[in-house]
Amino acid sequence: MTADVLTYLAKSLVDHPDDVEVTAVTEDDGEIVLELRVNPEDMGKVIGKRGRTAKAIRTMVKAAATREGSSASVEIVE
Repeated sequence: MTADVLTYLAKSLVDHPDDVEVTAVTEDDGEIVLELRVNPEDMGKVIGKRGRTAKAIRTMVKAAATREGSSASVEIVE
């Protein structure tokens, strides 16, 4: 479900929603790392001014993961 939250948020922000990809990787300590890939033209929209949008996305995903009883982080991959 956490990956679904990230996918929904990212697709809502970008101009090319079909290019949004989310990959979940589980670390050794059990943390889920969600790798977000978007069209290069949309990278600025996902990061935002001074990284504010990226920080907000990370906060929302972390809250969703906590609600599920797990921990997750977001990496924005070029």
